[in-house]
Amino acid sequence: MSIIYVCRHCSNTVGKLEQEIADENMLGINHLTEQEREEMLEFHQNGDLRIKTICDNCQEALDQNPQYHELDFFIQ
Repeated sequence: MSIIYVCRHCSNTVGKLEQEIADENMLGINHLTEQEREEMLEFHQNGDLRIKTICDNCQEALDQNPQYHELDFFIQ
């Protein structure tokens, strides 16, 4: 099973974990609301989990351009 962290804005892979067993507490998923789970988590048939996050470059762009927070996607 792979746990793949992907930037929600640019789709770059931020990190990848190869785990035999992973639970919600270990990943911090237990702190997410149901809506956050729906927006951030994608479970694949092969057992992989894809978690949407934000990379450093996109975070920097958001910090420099606060109006981007109003957009779902700011990278074309």
